[in-house]
Amino acid sequence: MNTSLKMEQSLYIARSSVFLRQQVVDVLRQAITDGRFAPGTRLVERELCQLTGVSRTSVREALRHLEAEGLVKSVSNRGPIVAELTIDDARAIYDIREALETLAARRFAELATDGEVKQLQDQLEELRKALAAGDLAAMGISTKKLYDILLQGCRNTIICDVIRGLQARVGFLRSKSVSYPGRAPLSVAEMEDIVSAISRRDPAAAEQASARHVRNACSAALAVMQERQTEERSIR
Repeated sequence: MNTSLKMEQSLYIARSSVFLRQQVVDVLRQAITDGRFAPGTRLVERELCQLTGVSRTSVREALRHLEAEGLVKSVSNRGPIVAELTIDDARAIYDIREALETLAARRFAELATDGEVKQLQDQLEELRKALAAGDLAAMGISTKKLYDILLQGCRNTIICDVIRGLQARVGFLRSKSVSYPGRAPLSVAEMEDIVSAISRRDPAAAEQASARHVRNACSAALAVMQERQTEERSIR
């Protein structure tokens, strides 16, 4: 890990009533998904302690949690490193997303309460505001909250469990797809189509809109990943 990051203050954790380990997990996860810790980077416990201001025990527990999420892996003679998400991994994740999220959208349109539909509409408005402000980080947060509402209202705990198990890697891929030129406004427009179909209580349309959204997000993320892969090969 680059030792110059020791001066990075944005990772420093202020103590609060929130459980400390979860704070460490959240901070390190965000640093990975934001690209501050690139794939292949060694995650040295001593340096992470200096960056976050917490003990080695807290850092070690957080790294184990992130390893379970698929963002970190342990390598012999190197220790924990940021996991490399391959293009094949990304395709597999989007295949799962399409299968499950389209069903979740259909079930939400069929089963969600009027109050849950209103929550979805309100969160869509927050997503629109983030887009208007050009704030990609806020867009990511709003999109996650929108999906949380969608998963809760679909009334299928298995779908929720599987997708939430992939959540960290989905967040990483979402940051890639939305960075593709012109993708952010298209993504919001696709979410508008999903919410519109749900608001009309049209399960088939909600399912179709969700499938379009996932496929387009997949194409954008893969394009970004392939471009980076090409750049890395040219450097070598």
